[in-house]
Amino acid sequence: MSSVRAEQSQVDFDVVVAGAGPAGLAAAWRAAGEGLRVAVVDDNPGPGGQIWRGEQGNPASPEAQVWFERVAVAKIGFIRGARIFQQTQPGKLLAEAGGEVVELGYANLILATGARERFLPFPGWTLPNVMGSGGLQALVKTGLRISGKKVVIAGTGPLLLAVAAYLREHGANVLLVAEQSSRPRLTRFALHLLTETAKRRQAIELKRRLKGIRYVTGCWPTAAYGDEKLASVTLQRGSKRQQIECDYLACGFHLVPNLGLAELLDCNIEHGAVSVDEFQQTSVPHVYAAGETTGIGGLELSLVEGEIAGLAVANRHDEARKLFLVKGKQKRFARILNETFALRDELRDLVTNETIVCRCEDVQFGCLSKHDSWRAAKLQTRCGMGPCQGRVCGPAVEFLFGWQAESVRPPAFPVRVESMLGHR
Repeated sequence: MSSVRAEQSQVDFDVVVAGAGPAGLAAAWRAAGEGLRVAVVDDNPGPGGQIWRGEQGNPASPEAQVWFERVAVAKIGFIRGARIFQQTQPGKLLAEAGGEVVELGYANLILATGARERFLPFPGWTLPNVMGSGGLQALVKTGLRISGKKVVIAGTGPLLLAVAAYLREHGANVLLVAEQSSRPRLTRFALHLLTETAKRRQAIELKRRLKGIRYVTGCWPTAAYGDEKLASVTLQRGSKRQQIECDYLACGFHLVPNLGLAELLDCNIEHGAVSVDEFQQTSVPHVYAAGETTGIGGLELSLVEGEIAGLAVANRHDEARKLFLVKGKQKRFARILNETFALRDELRDLVTNETIVCRCEDVQFGCLSKHDSWRAAKLQTRCGMGPCQGRVCGPAVEFLFGWQAESVRPPAFPVRVESMLGHR
């Protein structure tokens, strides 16, 4: 595993992989194993993505250990701390890294941009110390002291449990985990895990790590309170409400695929994910996609899709077909996963007219409700036009109003003006 110096003005590769999470690492490893010149571009200082962030030197799971060892000996170039923000022409990308711009030429591109947490607005959700569950975990990994702090974790999805276990092991007083999904749905999900040996072992281990922490189903946050920072949160379960004092509220409503780069390249998007064929190729020639960007499905699905994409770009289609059975099994699990943690309708009723939906531009729900489309709301309120470019408010307004993003323009991420002007 090697690093590519960002100061180079132009570098050409057989394969560029966008994203160094599990899918990206699996794709790069397979492609490099076939003798292709491969570069992985990621905005983090090290590989692993969100799930294995900071674990390169001390992996926390057997899967992470295996994949870090594989890429360590493979001939893969890594461009770290870099974000791809524009395509100048087919086969040419621009990335900003360390204040410099790199022009990346590629014969094939694999999008492994992963997913991010979905945030839903409710009164008080913009208070300091109210943050995404994965976001709080990432802060603790990078040095935030959580020992002795009272934490409520709320929202939906398996990530809540993983975060609860991690925070507790770092000294947090995790008061409870509030899961909005119903107990019958979760029971069906648990029964399905009985047929998945590896996932069943993971669930048993997670249950051991969470022993003593309350796990409340059919429960969700309705409001957060505090003056200069969070002081308490109100949770609703059925017709009952409970207010709990806490230092942090870690809140995330499952995951949504990161589609910015795929949309910029004009890849076909269906049902909120990049559409691919059986070999992970998108609607754009020589552009592939793998992992959560093709739909939320978990670690194992991300890995096998990455391997298939890496083999496909090397024209090893027969080898790739050998992985189709595993992918099919993981796809079925992904469908059950997303059905289990589908959002309940009551979550649409949390906002008031004064609730901020777009945090970047301070746009309130009442202002948005006067419009009938994402485009109209953007033109009149600037919703989605701030630094996050709709990554936070976009999924929220889609859930609240059913609006879809109507256009994507470069840059895909905020960059320096010099980066844009120097490569027009």
